[in-house]
Amino acid sequence: MLDRRELLAGGLAGLVAAACKEKPSTIAAPVSTTAVKAGPKKILILGGTGFLGPHVVDAARAKGHTVTLFNRGKTHPKLFPDVEKLQGDRDGKLDALANRTWDAVVDTSGYVPRIVKQSVELLAPKVGHYLFISTMSVYANDDQPGADETAALHTLEDPTSEDVSKNYGALKAACEAACEAGMPGRVANLRAGWMAGPLDPTGRFTYWPNRLADGGEVLAPGDGSTPIQLIDARDLAAWIIALIERGTVGTFNAFGPSNHPTVNLTMKTLLEACQQAAGTKATLTWVPADFLATHEVAPWSEMPGWLPVSGDNAGFGRRSNRRAVEAGLTQRPLVDTARDTLAWIASPDLELWVANTDPFGSAAMLTRSEDNKRKAIHGSGIARDKEAKVLAAWKARG
Repeated sequence: MLDRRELLAGGLAGLVAAACKEKPSTIAAPVSTTAVKAGPKKILILGGTGFLGPHVVDAARAKGHTVTLFNRGKTHPKLFPDVEKLQGDRDGKLDALANRTWDAVVDTSGYVPRIVKQSVELLAPKVGHYLFISTMSVYANDDQPGADETAALHTLEDPTSEDVSKNYGALKAACEAACEAGMPGRVANLRAGWMAGPLDPTGRFTYWPNRLADGGEVLAPGDGSTPIQLIDARDLAAWIIALIERGTVGTFNAFGPSNHPTVNLTMKTLLEACQQAAGTKATLTWVPADFLATHEVAPWSEMPGWLPVSGDNAGFGRRSNRRAVEAGLTQRPLVDTARDTLAWIASPDLELWVANTDPFGSAAMLTRSEDNKRKAIHGSGIARDKEAKVLAAWKARG
């Protein structure tokens, strides 16, 4: 079963489609670049203090741009003390945004189209460029390798539904449409996939370098050949700022690696990068998918980032990101992401960061963590006792 955290984190469009039984549609705004005045930009970030947002702030300021944050002031309120902060609520309390202008808006916190529509309509006369952080969970199917941004999307069976846990992908697709309707030709819809790196509140990527750093025998899923696609949130943030600087609009699958259509990143590549970052303290034991299924090891939740690639999931890890690559998206080596994630886990402010994460995200899962010293994984991944039992059963199979 998919829990609320996994649905909010995205990346399982095919499974969500089956659960929601939604009718597909297609939306893919064409890519174009408009003339943008050179020089520092004024950038408004809706949200900005969760996972991706802080990296966008850092990337913007590193390039000399001025940043304003608009949020409720509940998630990491002490973050960025020298950045302008406007407080309000996206659902009807947007007064702080009145009578202000910005060059671009980065929307990191839009989940409900009715609410997104409010901010888009208010800001349309005030900004030239709207970048909406969407998700690859907007896609109705995940069965076609190489599928691009024109693939069918979820639609809401009940147009009045605002249940994010049930209709995450469909609501995000409707948010994309609301953005384009309110600011036609001025929107970049960025369909993010599996995001990794420091500040990750989901624990999915973080589980692997953390587990390998702890040493011993590690249960690894399948034979290592399963394709995967992910992006370091810092690389995504840097690309967002580059899009603003160039005035690029359109719809993009925003994840790596830089490949199309040949898959060159696998589960084996990922775990070996994490192993290298962790210092070879652990050994990997690859166990076939059918054996894992027999022993009720759940893909994705207990083996983060991994799904058997067949049938409805035949396109998993193989979706086209050609548009994003051609628009300048790049990706750092995975070992760097793993190494930096481990450094973040070891940092003294980790516990404070997790404790101040908005309950709408993953902080509500804090009590599920089996190791309080490793709060960053929030219970993601297989429990150690179950891992040991599965490994023992694999060795004893005769």
